[in-house]
Amino acid sequence: MTPVGSSPVFIGRQQELRMLLDHAHSARSGAGAATILVGGDAGVGKTRLIAELTDRVAGGRVVAGGCLELGVDGLPFAPFVAVLRQILRDHGRGVFDALAQRGAADNAHRPLAAQELARLLPELGPPPEDRREARGLLFEQVLRLLTAVAGDDGLTVVIEDLHWADTATRDLLVFLLRNLDTAAVLIVATYRSDDLHRGHPLRRLLLELERLPSVTRLELEPLGPEEAAEQAAAVRGCELAPDEAAALFDRTGGNPLFVESLAGQSGFLGAGLPERPRELLLASLDGLDEAHRDVLRVASIGAVSAAHIEHDLLAHVAGLTDNDLTAALRALVDANVLRVDGTGYRFRHALLREAVHDELLPGQHTRLHLRFAEALDALPQAVPFHRLAAEQAHHYYSGHDLARALSAAWWAAVRASETLAFAEELRMLERVLEYWERVPDAVERVEGHGHPQIVARAAAAALESGDFFRARALCDAGLAEIPGDADDERSRVDRAVLLRRRGQARTQISDGDGVADLVEAMAVHPSHDPGYGFVLSLLAREAMLHQEDSFAARQPAADRIRGDSPIGLSATELAAEAIRCSHEGGDTCAESDALLTLGTCRMNEGEFEEGRAILERGLELAKRLQDPSLESRGMANLAHYMRERGMHEEALLQLGAAMDRLRELGLMSASGPFVALNIAETRFDMGDLAGSREKVRASLAWSPSPAHRVYLTTVDVRAALAQGDVAGARRGAADLGPDRLSGNSRIHTMQLSAAALIDLHTAERDFARALELAGLALARIDFDRSPGYGWVVLDRIAETLRQAAGLPAGGPDATGVRAAVAGFAERLRIDGPVQSAFQATVRARLASSAGDPSPDGAADAAAAWSAAVEAWNEVAMPLHRAEALLLAAESSLAADRGAQVGDPLREVAKRAAEHGAAVLEGRARELARRAGVALDDGGSGGGTAPAGPPAGLTPREAEVLRLLARGHTNAGIAEELFIAPKTASVHVSHILAKLDLPNRASAGARAHELGLV
Repeated sequence: MTPVGSSPVFIGRQQELRMLLDHAHSARSGAGAATILVGGDAGVGKTRLIAELTDRVAGGRVVAGGCLELGVDGLPFAPFVAVLRQILRDHGRGVFDALAQRGAADNAHRPLAAQELARLLPELGPPPEDRREARGLLFEQVLRLLTAVAGDDGLTVVIEDLHWADTATRDLLVFLLRNLDTAAVLIVATYRSDDLHRGHPLRRLLLELERLPSVTRLELEPLGPEEAAEQAAAVRGCELAPDEAAALFDRTGGNPLFVESLAGQSGFLGAGLPERPRELLLASLDGLDEAHRDVLRVASIGAVSAAHIEHDLLAHVAGLTDNDLTAALRALVDANVLRVDGTGYRFRHALLREAVHDELLPGQHTRLHLRFAEALDALPQAVPFHRLAAEQAHHYYSGHDLARALSAAWWAAVRASETLAFAEELRMLERVLEYWERVPDAVERVEGHGHPQIVARAAAAALESGDFFRARALCDAGLAEIPGDADDERSRVDRAVLLRRRGQARTQISDGDGVADLVEAMAVHPSHDPGYGFVLSLLAREAMLHQEDSFAARQPAADRIRGDSPIGLSATELAAEAIRCSHEGGDTCAESDALLTLGTCRMNEGEFEEGRAILERGLELAKRLQDPSLESRGMANLAHYMRERGMHEEALLQLGAAMDRLRELGLMSASGPFVALNIAETRFDMGDLAGSREKVRASLAWSPSPAHRVYLTTVDVRAALAQGDVAGARRGAADLGPDRLSGNSRIHTMQLSAAALIDLHTAERDFARALELAGLALARIDFDRSPGYGWVVLDRIAETLRQAAGLPAGGPDATGVRAAVAGFAERLRIDGPVQSAFQATVRARLASSAGDPSPDGAADAAAAWSAAVEAWNEVAMPLHRAEALLLAAESSLAADRGAQVGDPLREVAKRAAEHGAAVLEGRARELARRAGVALDDGGSGGGTAPAGPPAGLTPREAEVLRLLARGHTNAGIAEELFIAPKTASVHVSHILAKLDLPNRASAGARAHELGLV
């Protein structure tokens, strides 16, 4: 029997249902995974549509889970835990055990890898103790499980109420959407559109997901007038009169929930009907006894999981006799307010639960929350284990019992930590900190941890979740509690941990100098403590990236430094010491990290093969640990130095493997930007300007740290300028300013920012500003510490000098800048063919900028450019070689007016057009026009010489006439066209004769008539 107020038939939505069924069939038939995001206002019919879908999916292969409404207390992975538990119930342990066996086969070093799922389902046994990058492994196991369960028959996964999803749930969903490409899985996720306020995290995520080819977004609209009348008729059991149907639609706006609520009442045309949705929903309860409504109010407090509450829990809190409770529940079910749902009850709609909940008076609200929190103590089995701590934290918080709220929040944080839900862990720990001062026995309630240790754990969770600013603020607060001169070991360890974590945060947000924190952390950290090797490893990594040979100048007061402190060691020495300490302490992760740093240092010092061998030892340890962040860091570092030695194809293979690994484990946001930066740089070197910029754009969408954002931006600025997109380069350079040189000591930040900004100012013809920045770079940057990027910076400065040569003096001292660049070009170390080619190019640019108009000066420049072309012939960097060819042709013409430059210019124009280097192509075409060289068709600009010059003029005469109109003398024409003044005079005479012109002045007017100027 259909309850009153519920439509027995599915009204409308036939087109939407067909689309869902088509996607499910497509996934099952081998087309690959698909995702549908179903949005709409509350009550519009999302749940009913999904119910209809699950009823019709062949074989009933559907699993479902919903997000919980716990206010600000998101429950980690709530819908996916429900999905996994349903799979366990329906399929047994076999599919989980198969994953465990596969994990053992995949990696003998970690046979329990597949049991990461035990973090979410304790019934699978204890999870692995190793937490390093376990989140990525957990995500991978969920992916593999869904793929295995889907098999060939397909699987539909329903995630409801995504607007209440916690950060961990959203992260896992994104990972699945990006990686379930070939599995026979359909994911259907629902959310309330009207709940997505401007700052809602799902709002931004939906825009990102819509760009995925496998994702379809479906917005449900209200029913039309005829459909609303049909639904009401189904509820009432009789047709509506026309005036009733019109009044119904007018009041409900076609919202199916409101149609059902209003259709159950008599007198559609009555004047007393409620206007607001909440009042409309509550009006449907008017026929209930007050005792029945009291039970409903109790249920509204406890039904935090998809508007569901277990019978035992409701009975415990309601405090009624069995007969009274049974009578009340029967009345609520008969009125279609509650529906039987397994071993409990579910509100007919979440909006109805919210309306009842909001009707509670403050005193009722507080008392009921406390009773539910206490009931969960008495009946912990009434909710799944993974929800217990979070629900208790929610109820105690709402019940204003701060002491027990603190305890519950602590255990919710512990649970979030175990499930690797770092953002949720942070929120729970911050709640513990909020209550700390008002709970006298707070230390006992958090297992003996002191306030600084809770702060440190919160900072660690912030770091893990990528909230670097919050991590810094937490560490600031924690450090303020510990006296700087505290000498007891507990205080020293607490201070060292907070300093270390603040240093990590500060280096990511580039707020000054996080190195000082790491230096002090090392100074105060007891050397026998297990974390000491990790501090050394972090400090070695930072020392490698900074200008100093050591951080001795940054040490704190002498009485704070141990006698054996390695504070004065270089990056190489720090890395070696970190390897020793980590190995002795058994910290394999820190040892791997330090090996990667030491290998990178060796390669940077020119010892490529030795450094590569050391780095690959670190990579092997990282693979044994299954630590993809370390793996990707090592592979990216190795690829960087391969690229600097011209091994671009091999570098791309390394980087592609690293990116695939990160994508597989869902760690793109955490480690992807660093790998993507190296891919973008490699593509830029290989002339793939569009691909380089696309990689930057994709990476910036992953919310990289401020430090990585700077690196990515500099690549984008230079690629944009090569494409001729000066406006795009200006937008990108907005985050780059001179303070990157004057207020920073990270050498790569300084070098890359200098190269990009000098390029931009030169493109804008603002040579004074470019040379000013060049002088600052030459004074501030220690080029010897990073020759690879150093040669790039010198090359860009030398190009500025070349273009500025011959312009009126003024502004920065170009002579001094030129002398400094020349000095570096002779003494800076060269590692490999790429840097050799840069050295030759810098020398050639300086020769061209010397301003020596004599034949010897022109010959010297031509010879220098010839050497540069030969050097670039050894490296697969086509646009660098093409520019050298172009400038070699220009210098040859300046030295020998009859030089044959047609073939080089045609090659430059062709290569530039192929790679989208619009500026280089334009320069080639301009030089070809000046030299009287006709380029082949096919470039973006077509042929160079005008097709069929007017009035019988030759192409060269047409060019001379154009220059005549611009006021050039014979000498000026000769210089511009690389011909002798006497030849220019002959051309002028022929033009005047052919056009029957009396003098040069009339030639200018005739040129305008012919469209030559």
